[in-house]
Amino acid sequence: MNRDLPRCTARDLSAVVAAALLVLAAALIGAWIDRDGSLRVNWPPLLANWAPHVGPGTPAALVVAAAVVAYGPSLAVRLSWRRLLLTAWAASLAWTWSLALVDGWFRGVAGQLTSTHEYLRAVDRFRDIPAALRDFDARILLDSPDNWPAHVAGHPPGATLTFVLLDRIGLGGGGWAGAFVIVTGTTAAVAILIAVRRLAGESLARRAAPFLVLAPAAVWVGTSADGYFTAVAAWAVALLALAVTGHRPAWTGLGSGLLFGLTVYLSYGLTLFAVTGAAVLLLGTRRLRVLPWVVAGFLVVPVVFAVLGFDWWEAYRLLVTRYHQGAGGVRPYGYWVWANLACTVLITGPATVAGLRRAGGVLRDRGAGARLAVLMASAFLALLIADLSGMSKAETERIWLPFAFWLLPAAAFLPGPRAWLAGQAVLALLLNHLLLTGW
Repeated sequence: MNRDLPRCTARDLSAVVAAALLVLAAALIGAWIDRDGSLRVNWPPLLANWAPHVGPGTPAALVVAAAVVAYGPSLAVRLSWRRLLLTAWAASLAWTWSLALVDGWFRGVAGQLTSTHEYLRAVDRFRDIPAALRDFDARILLDSPDNWPAHVAGHPPGATLTFVLLDRIGLGGGGWAGAFVIVTGTTAAVAILIAVRRLAGESLARRAAPFLVLAPAAVWVGTSADGYFTAVAAWAVALLALAVTGHRPAWTGLGSGLLFGLTVYLSYGLTLFAVTGAAVLLLGTRRLRVLPWVVAGFLVVPVVFAVLGFDWWEAYRLLVTRYHQGAGGVRPYGYWVWANLACTVLITGPATVAGLRRAGGVLRDRGAGARLAVLMASAFLALLIADLSGMSKAETERIWLPFAFWLLPAAAFLPGPRAWLAGQAVLALLLNHLLLTGW
Protein backbone atom coordinates (compact mmCIF):
# COMPACT_ATOMS: atom_id res chain seq x y z
CA MET A 1 0.00 0.00 0.00
CA ASN A 2 2.81 2.42 0.86
CA ARG A 3 4.48 1.51 -2.45
CA ASP A 4 1.32 2.55 -4.31
CA LEU A 5 1.09 5.94 -2.56
CA PRO A 6 3.72 7.82 -4.64
CA ARG A 7 2.14 6.44 -7.82
CA CYS A 8 -1.31 7.65 -6.76
CA THR A 9 0.08 11.02 -5.74
CA ALA A 10 1.77 11.38 -9.14
CA ARG A 11 -1.56 10.64 -10.82
CA ASP A 12 -3.27 13.17 -8.57
CA LEU A 13 -0.74 15.82 -9.54
CA SER A 14 -1.11 14.90 -13.20
CA ALA A 15 -4.84 15.49 -12.94
CA VAL A 16 -4.20 18.87 -11.29
CA VAL A 17 -1.72 19.84 -14.01
CA ALA A 18 -4.24 18.88 -16.70
CA ALA A 19 -6.90 21.01 -14.98
CA ALA A 20 -4.46 23.92 -14.73
CA LEU A 21 -3.74 23.62 -18.45
CA LEU A 22 -7.49 23.76 -19.11
CA VAL A 23 -7.68 27.02 -17.16
CA LEU A 24 -4.64 28.40 -18.98
CA ALA A 25 -6.13 27.47 -22.35
CA ALA A 26 -9.41 29.14 -21.39
CA ALA A 27 -7.53 32.29 -20.41
CA LEU A 28 -5.29 32.49 -23.51
CA ILE A 29 -7.86 31.40 -26.10
CA GLY A 30 -10.48 33.54 -24.37
CA ALA A 31 -8.26 36.63 -24.55
CA TRP A 32 -7.74 35.99 -28.27
CA ILE A 33 -11.47 35.46 -28.97
CA ASP A 34 -12.46 38.45 -26.85
CA ARG A 35 -10.70 40.93 -29.09
CA ASP A 36 -14.16 41.67 -30.49
CA GLY A 37 -15.76 41.70 -27.03
CA SER A 38 -18.00 38.74 -27.77
CA LEU A 39 -17.22 36.90 -24.51
CA ARG A 40 -18.63 39.79 -22.44
CA VAL A 41 -16.13 39.18 -19.63
CA ASN A 42 -13.02 41.20 -18.86
CA TRP A 43 -10.74 38.39 -17.67
CA PRO A 44 -11.79 35.15 -19.36
CA PRO A 45 -12.96 32.70 -18.30
CA LEU A 46 -14.04 34.72 -15.23
CA LEU A 47 -16.18 37.83 -15.10
CA ALA A 48 -13.50 39.89 -13.39
CA ASN A 49 -10.88 42.59 -13.80
CA TRP A 50 -7.15 42.30 -13.21
CA ALA A 51 -6.58 44.50 -10.16
CA PRO A 52 -4.00 43.34 -7.57
CA HIS A 53 -5.04 44.71 -4.19
CA VAL A 54 -5.25 44.10 -0.47
CA GLY A 55 -7.94 45.20 1.94
CA PRO A 56 -9.24 45.08 5.51
CA GLY A 57 -10.10 41.39 5.16
CA THR A 58 -6.61 40.36 4.09
CA PRO A 59 -5.07 39.73 7.56
CA ALA A 60 -8.15 37.79 8.70
CA ALA A 61 -8.17 35.68 5.52
CA LEU A 62 -4.52 34.73 6.03
CA VAL A 63 -5.14 33.82 9.68
CA VAL A 64 -8.22 31.73 8.90
CA ALA A 65 -6.45 29.92 6.08
CA ALA A 66 -3.42 29.13 8.24
CA ALA A 67 -5.61 27.95 11.14
CA VAL A 68 -7.72 25.61 8.99
CA VAL A 69 -4.64 24.16 7.26
CA ALA A 70 -2.85 23.60 10.59
CA TYR A 71 -5.73 22.43 12.79
CA GLY A 72 -8.65 21.56 10.50
CA PRO A 73 -7.85 17.90 9.83
CA SER A 74 -7.12 17.07 13.47
CA LEU A 75 -10.16 18.92 14.81
CA ALA A 76 -12.36 17.19 12.24
CA VAL A 77 -11.32 13.86 13.78
CA ARG A 78 -11.44 14.84 17.46
CA LEU A 79 -14.53 17.02 17.85
CA SER A 80 -17.93 15.54 18.62
CA TRP A 81 -20.21 15.53 15.60
CA ARG A 82 -22.36 18.45 16.73
CA ARG A 83 -19.32 20.53 17.63
CA LEU A 84 -17.78 19.72 14.29
CA LEU A 85 -20.87 21.04 12.48
CA LEU A 86 -20.85 24.26 14.51
CA THR A 87 -17.12 24.67 14.05
CA ALA A 88 -17.39 24.09 10.30
CA TRP A 89 -20.08 26.76 10.02
CA ALA A 90 -18.12 29.23 12.17
CA ALA A 91 -14.96 28.66 10.14
CA SER A 92 -16.90 29.00 6.86
CA LEU A 93 -18.34 32.27 8.11
CA ALA A 94 -14.91 33.56 9.06
CA TRP A 95 -13.36 32.50 5.73
CA THR A 96 -16.16 33.92 3.57
CA TRP A 97 -16.47 37.20 5.50
CA SER A 98 -12.72 37.78 5.41
CA LEU A 99 -12.54 37.13 1.66
CA ALA A 100 -15.48 39.47 1.00
CA LEU A 101 -13.89 42.21 3.09
CA VAL A 102 -10.66 42.05 1.11
CA ASP A 103 -12.58 44.34 -1.27
CA GLY A 104 -13.85 46.53 1.59
CA TRP A 105 -17.31 46.83 3.12
CA PHE A 106 -19.09 48.53 0.23
CA ARG A 107 -17.34 46.92 -2.76
CA GLY A 108 -17.17 43.51 -1.10
CA VAL A 109 -20.51 43.28 0.71
CA ALA A 110 -22.96 46.19 0.77
CA GLY A 111 -22.78 47.14 -2.90
CA GLN A 112 -22.89 43.70 -4.46
CA LEU A 113 -26.65 43.28 -4.65
CA THR A 114 -27.46 46.92 -5.43
CA SER A 115 -25.84 47.24 -8.87
CA THR A 116 -27.81 47.86 -12.05
CA HIS A 117 -28.61 44.22 -12.79
CA GLU A 118 -29.29 43.04 -9.24
CA TYR A 119 -32.33 42.09 -7.19
CA LEU A 120 -32.44 45.06 -4.83
CA ARG A 121 -33.11 47.38 -7.76
CA ALA A 122 -36.58 45.82 -8.03
CA VAL A 123 -37.58 45.70 -4.35
CA ASP A 124 -39.68 48.90 -4.53
CA ARG A 125 -41.62 47.46 -7.46
CA PHE A 126 -43.02 44.70 -5.22
CA ARG A 127 -45.09 46.93 -2.95
CA ASP A 128 -48.14 44.90 -4.03
CA ILE A 129 -46.68 41.38 -4.21
CA PRO A 130 -49.66 39.61 -5.86
CA ALA A 131 -49.90 42.34 -8.50
CA ALA A 132 -46.14 42.16 -9.18
CA LEU A 133 -46.34 38.38 -9.58
CA ARG A 134 -49.32 38.58 -11.94
CA ASP A 135 -47.39 41.09 -14.03
CA PHE A 136 -44.01 39.37 -13.73
CA ASP A 137 -44.00 37.59 -17.10
CA ALA A 138 -44.94 40.77 -18.96
CA ARG A 139 -41.72 42.50 -17.86
CA ILE A 140 -39.16 39.80 -18.70
CA LEU A 141 -38.31 40.66 -22.32
CA LEU A 142 -35.91 43.52 -23.02
CA ASP A 143 -38.39 45.24 -25.33
CA SER A 144 -41.21 45.12 -22.77
CA PRO A 145 -42.11 48.36 -20.98
CA ASP A 146 -40.41 48.85 -17.62
CA ASN A 147 -38.58 45.50 -17.97
CA TRP A 148 -36.95 43.81 -15.00
CA PRO A 149 -33.21 44.09 -14.27
CA ALA A 150 -31.21 41.18 -15.69
CA HIS A 151 -31.04 39.04 -12.57
CA VAL A 152 -34.68 39.58 -11.69
CA ALA A 153 -35.78 38.65 -15.21
CA GLY A 154 -33.36 35.71 -15.26
CA HIS A 155 -34.80 34.00 -12.18
CA PRO A 156 -38.21 33.03 -10.87
CA PRO A 157 -39.57 35.66 -8.44
CA GLY A 158 -38.66 33.63 -5.33
CA ALA A 159 -35.17 35.11 -5.54
CA THR A 160 -36.34 38.72 -5.57
CA LEU A 161 -39.09 38.06 -3.02
CA THR A 162 -36.44 36.94 -0.53
CA PHE A 163 -34.98 40.44 -0.51
CA VAL A 164 -38.43 42.04 -0.60
CA LEU A 165 -39.35 40.15 2.58
CA LEU A 166 -36.05 41.12 4.22
CA ASP A 167 -36.88 44.74 3.45
CA ARG A 168 -40.39 44.31 4.92
CA ILE A 169 -38.98 43.16 8.28
CA GLY A 170 -36.59 46.09 8.48
CA LEU A 171 -33.48 44.50 6.97
CA GLY A 172 -33.45 46.47 3.74
CA GLY A 173 -30.46 47.68 1.78
CA GLY A 174 -27.26 46.16 0.45
CA GLY A 175 -25.55 45.64 3.79
CA TRP A 176 -28.28 43.43 5.22
CA ALA A 177 -28.70 41.62 1.88
CA GLY A 178 -24.98 40.88 1.67
CA ALA A 179 -24.88 39.69 5.28
CA PHE A 180 -27.92 37.46 4.68
CA VAL A 181 -26.27 35.82 1.66
CA ILE A 182 -23.06 35.14 3.58
CA VAL A 183 -24.74 33.83 6.74
CA THR A 184 -27.13 31.55 4.85
CA GLY A 185 -24.69 30.55 2.12
CA THR A 186 -22.09 29.26 4.55
CA THR A 187 -24.59 26.82 6.06
CA ALA A 188 -24.25 24.79 2.85
CA ALA A 189 -21.11 23.21 4.30
CA VAL A 190 -23.11 21.94 7.29
CA ALA A 191 -25.89 20.56 5.10
CA ILE A 192 -23.44 18.69 2.86
CA LEU A 193 -21.65 17.21 5.87
CA ILE A 194 -24.96 15.91 7.22
CA ALA A 195 -25.85 14.35 3.86
CA VAL A 196 -22.42 12.75 3.40
CA ARG A 197 -22.51 11.29 6.90
CA ARG A 198 -25.96 9.75 6.41
CA LEU A 199 -25.24 8.37 2.95
CA ALA A 200 -21.51 7.54 3.00
CA GLY A 201 -20.48 7.37 6.64
CA GLU A 202 -19.04 9.66 9.29
CA SER A 203 -15.40 8.99 8.49
CA LEU A 204 -15.62 10.44 4.98
CA ALA A 205 -17.73 13.35 6.21
CA ARG A 206 -15.10 14.25 8.81
CA ARG A 207 -12.32 14.09 6.22
CA ALA A 208 -14.32 16.33 3.90
CA ALA A 209 -15.12 18.97 6.53
CA PRO A 210 -11.97 21.17 6.25
CA PHE A 211 -12.29 21.21 2.46
CA LEU A 212 -15.89 22.37 2.62
CA VAL A 213 -14.70 25.22 4.83
CA LEU A 214 -11.63 26.33 2.88
CA ALA A 215 -13.26 26.28 -0.55
CA PRO A 216 -12.17 28.70 -3.27
CA ALA A 217 -15.90 28.94 -4.05
CA ALA A 218 -16.21 31.12 -0.93
CA VAL A 219 -14.90 34.01 -3.04
CA TRP A 220 -18.30 33.99 -4.78
CA VAL A 221 -20.51 32.73 -1.96
CA GLY A 222 -19.88 36.02 -0.16
CA THR A 223 -20.77 38.21 -3.10
CA SER A 224 -23.75 36.74 -4.95
CA ALA A 225 -27.26 35.52 -4.21
CA ASP A 226 -26.22 32.19 -5.68
CA GLY A 227 -24.54 31.49 -2.34
CA TYR A 228 -28.00 31.63 -0.76
CA PHE A 229 -29.39 29.38 -3.53
CA THR A 230 -26.55 26.95 -2.80
CA ALA A 231 -27.60 26.65 0.82
CA VAL A 232 -31.30 26.11 0.06
CA ALA A 233 -30.50 23.35 -2.44
CA ALA A 234 -27.98 21.78 -0.05
CA TRP A 235 -30.47 21.63 2.80
CA ALA A 236 -33.10 20.14 0.48
CA VAL A 237 -30.69 17.30 -0.30
CA ALA A 238 -29.57 16.96 3.33
CA LEU A 239 -33.13 16.61 4.61
CA LEU A 240 -33.83 14.06 1.89
CA ALA A 241 -30.74 12.12 2.97
CA LEU A 242 -32.05 12.13 6.55
CA ALA A 243 -35.48 10.98 5.37
CA VAL A 244 -34.30 8.06 3.24
CA THR A 245 -32.02 6.82 6.03
CA GLY A 246 -34.83 6.71 8.58
CA HIS A 247 -34.45 9.95 10.57
CA ARG A 248 -38.02 11.20 11.15
CA PRO A 249 -38.88 10.39 7.52
CA ALA A 250 -42.24 12.16 7.45
CA TRP A 251 -40.96 15.51 8.75
CA THR A 252 -37.60 15.48 6.99
CA GLY A 253 -39.23 14.28 3.76
CA LEU A 254 -41.81 17.06 3.93
CA GLY A 255 -39.12 19.63 4.71
CA SER A 256 -36.98 18.39 1.85
CA GLY A 257 -39.89 18.70 -0.57
CA LEU A 258 -40.63 22.25 0.59
CA LEU A 259 -37.01 23.28 0.02
CA PHE A 260 -36.84 21.54 -3.36
CA GLY A 261 -39.96 23.49 -4.32
CA LEU A 262 -38.38 26.75 -3.15
CA THR A 263 -35.17 25.90 -5.02
CA VAL A 264 -37.06 25.67 -8.31
CA TYR A 265 -38.52 29.15 -7.65
CA LEU A 266 -35.11 30.64 -6.88
CA SER A 267 -33.42 29.58 -10.12
CA TYR A 268 -34.71 27.81 -13.21
CA GLY A 269 -31.42 25.95 -13.61
CA LEU A 270 -31.72 24.36 -10.19
CA THR A 271 -34.47 22.08 -11.46
CA LEU A 272 -31.44 19.95 -12.36
CA PHE A 273 -31.11 19.13 -8.66
CA ALA A 274 -33.70 16.48 -9.45
CA VAL A 275 -30.69 14.45 -10.61
CA THR A 276 -29.06 14.64 -7.18
CA GLY A 277 -32.38 14.01 -5.49
CA ALA A 278 -32.77 10.84 -7.54
CA ALA A 279 -29.26 9.74 -6.50
CA VAL A 280 -30.15 10.23 -2.83
CA LEU A 281 -33.31 8.15 -3.26
CA LEU A 282 -31.22 5.47 -4.94
CA LEU A 283 -28.75 5.42 -2.05
CA GLY A 284 -31.45 5.40 0.64
CA THR A 285 -33.23 2.46 2.19
CA ARG A 286 -36.70 3.98 2.72
CA ARG A 287 -37.26 5.72 -0.59
CA LEU A 288 -40.81 4.51 -1.15
CA ARG A 289 -41.90 5.44 2.35
CA VAL A 290 -40.68 9.04 2.11
CA LEU A 291 -41.55 9.80 -1.51
CA PRO A 292 -45.20 10.81 -0.84
CA TRP A 293 -44.03 13.25 1.85
CA VAL A 294 -41.41 14.75 -0.46
CA VAL A 295 -43.93 15.18 -3.28
CA ALA A 296 -46.48 16.73 -0.91
CA GLY A 297 -43.90 19.20 0.37
CA PHE A 298 -42.66 20.00 -3.11
CA LEU A 299 -46.12 20.96 -4.39
CA VAL A 300 -46.65 23.67 -1.76
CA VAL A 301 -44.45 26.37 -3.28
CA PRO A 302 -45.61 25.95 -6.91
CA VAL A 303 -49.25 25.99 -5.80
CA VAL A 304 -48.76 29.19 -3.79
CA PHE A 305 -47.05 30.97 -6.68
CA ALA A 306 -49.68 29.74 -9.15
CA VAL A 307 -52.51 31.00 -6.93
CA LEU A 308 -50.75 34.38 -6.72
CA GLY A 309 -50.62 34.56 -10.49
CA PHE A 310 -47.09 33.55 -11.52
CA ASP A 311 -46.73 31.14 -14.47
CA TRP A 312 -43.33 29.37 -14.11
CA TRP A 313 -43.40 27.71 -17.55
CA GLU A 314 -44.36 30.87 -19.42
CA ALA A 315 -41.72 32.84 -17.52
CA TYR A 316 -39.05 30.32 -18.47
CA ARG A 317 -40.10 30.43 -22.12
CA LEU A 318 -39.76 34.21 -22.09
CA LEU A 319 -36.46 34.00 -20.23
CA VAL A 320 -34.94 31.93 -23.04
CA THR A 321 -35.82 34.77 -25.42
CA ARG A 322 -34.46 37.39 -22.98
CA TYR A 323 -31.26 35.38 -22.59
CA HIS A 324 -30.61 35.52 -26.32
CA GLN A 325 -31.56 39.20 -26.46
CA GLY A 326 -28.66 39.97 -24.11
CA ALA A 327 -25.14 38.68 -23.61
CA GLY A 328 -26.28 35.07 -24.00
CA GLY A 329 -27.02 35.72 -27.64
CA VAL A 330 -23.51 37.05 -28.27
CA ARG A 331 -21.30 34.74 -26.23
CA PRO A 332 -19.99 31.87 -28.40
CA TYR A 333 -21.19 28.41 -27.34
CA GLY A 334 -18.11 26.76 -28.83
CA TYR A 335 -15.87 28.50 -26.32
CA TRP A 336 -18.02 28.47 -23.20
CA VAL A 337 -19.05 24.83 -23.46
CA TRP A 338 -15.53 23.91 -22.30
CA ALA A 339 -14.39 27.17 -20.67
CA ASN A 340 -17.24 26.82 -18.17
CA LEU A 341 -15.43 23.73 -16.88
CA ALA A 342 -12.30 25.85 -16.37
CA CYS A 343 -14.41 28.13 -14.15
CA THR A 344 -15.46 25.04 -12.19
CA VAL A 345 -11.80 24.13 -11.65
CA LEU A 346 -11.19 27.58 -10.19
CA ILE A 347 -14.10 27.46 -7.75
CA THR A 348 -13.49 23.90 -6.57
CA GLY A 349 -9.68 23.91 -6.50
CA PRO A 350 -6.88 21.39 -7.05
CA ALA A 351 -7.89 19.14 -4.13
CA THR A 352 -11.29 18.55 -5.71
CA VAL A 353 -9.72 17.74 -9.07
CA ALA A 354 -7.40 15.16 -7.48
CA GLY A 355 -10.21 13.79 -5.33
CA LEU A 356 -12.51 13.34 -8.30
CA ARG A 357 -9.76 11.38 -10.05
CA ARG A 358 -9.69 9.00 -7.08
CA ALA A 359 -13.49 8.89 -6.89
CA GLY A 360 -13.59 7.31 -10.33
CA GLY A 361 -11.60 4.40 -8.95
CA VAL A 362 -13.92 3.69 -6.01
CA LEU A 363 -17.11 3.55 -8.09
CA ARG A 364 -16.42 -0.14 -8.73
CA ASP A 365 -16.67 -0.87 -5.00
CA ARG A 366 -19.86 -1.09 -2.99
CA GLY A 367 -18.61 0.60 0.15
CA ALA A 368 -18.95 4.09 1.59
CA GLY A 369 -16.55 5.56 -0.95
CA ALA A 370 -18.69 4.37 -3.85
CA ARG A 371 -21.79 5.88 -2.26
CA LEU A 372 -20.05 9.24 -1.94
CA ALA A 373 -18.83 8.94 -5.53
CA VAL A 374 -22.41 8.36 -6.74
CA LEU A 375 -23.59 11.46 -4.88
CA MET A 376 -20.84 13.60 -6.42
CA ALA A 377 -21.39 12.06 -9.86
CA SER A 378 -25.03 13.17 -9.75
CA ALA A 379 -23.97 16.78 -9.12
CA PHE A 380 -21.40 16.59 -11.90
CA LEU A 381 -23.99 15.15 -14.29
CA ALA A 382 -26.38 18.02 -13.48
CA LEU A 383 -23.54 20.46 -14.11
CA LEU A 384 -22.78 18.87 -17.49
CA ILE A 385 -26.45 19.05 -18.52
CA ALA A 386 -26.47 22.74 -17.64
CA ASP A 387 -23.30 23.19 -19.65
CA LEU A 388 -24.57 21.45 -22.77
CA SER A 389 -27.90 23.32 -22.62
CA GLY A 390 -26.25 26.54 -23.75
CA MET A 391 -28.09 28.49 -21.04
CA SER A 392 -24.96 28.78 -18.91
CA LYS A 393 -22.47 30.62 -21.08
CA ALA A 394 -20.07 32.40 -18.69
CA GLU A 395 -20.55 33.53 -15.09
CA THR A 396 -20.64 29.90 -14.02
CA GLU A 397 -18.23 30.72 -11.19
CA ARG A 398 -21.38 31.87 -9.37
CA ILE A 399 -24.22 30.20 -11.31
CA TRP A 400 -22.82 26.70 -10.72
CA LEU A 401 -22.03 27.16 -7.02
CA PRO A 402 -24.97 24.92 -5.96
CA PHE A 403 -23.56 22.03 -8.03
CA ALA A 404 -19.87 22.72 -7.40
CA PHE A 405 -20.22 22.49 -3.61
CA TRP A 406 -21.23 18.84 -3.94
CA LEU A 407 -17.92 18.10 -5.66
CA LEU A 408 -15.82 19.40 -2.75
CA PRO A 409 -16.18 16.22 -0.59
CA ALA A 410 -14.07 14.42 -3.21
CA ALA A 411 -11.05 15.68 -1.28
CA ALA A 412 -11.96 13.20 1.48
CA PHE A 413 -10.28 10.52 -0.65
CA LEU A 414 -6.89 12.26 -0.52
CA PRO A 415 -3.95 11.47 1.78
CA GLY A 416 -1.94 14.35 3.25
CA PRO A 417 -4.88 16.74 3.65
CA ARG A 418 -2.84 19.70 4.93
CA ALA A 419 -0.89 20.08 1.69
CA TRP A 420 -4.07 19.95 -0.35
CA LEU A 421 -5.81 22.40 1.98
CA ALA A 422 -2.90 24.79 1.54
CA GLY A 423 -3.37 24.56 -2.22
CA GLN A 424 -7.07 25.38 -1.86
CA ALA A 425 -6.29 28.38 0.34
CA VAL A 426 -3.57 29.74 -1.95
CA LEU A 427 -5.86 29.56 -4.97
CA ALA A 428 -8.68 31.39 -3.17
CA LEU A 429 -6.36 34.07 -1.83
CA LEU A 430 -4.79 34.66 -5.24
CA LEU A 431 -8.16 34.92 -6.95
CA ASN A 432 -9.47 37.36 -4.37
CA HIS A 433 -6.35 39.55 -4.23
CA LEU A 434 -5.38 39.62 -7.90
CA LEU A 435 -8.85 40.06 -9.38
CA LEU A 436 -11.87 42.24 -8.74
CA THR A 437 -14.63 39.73 -9.40
CA GLY A 438 -17.95 40.75 -10.87
CA TRP A 439 -19.86 39.08 -8.04
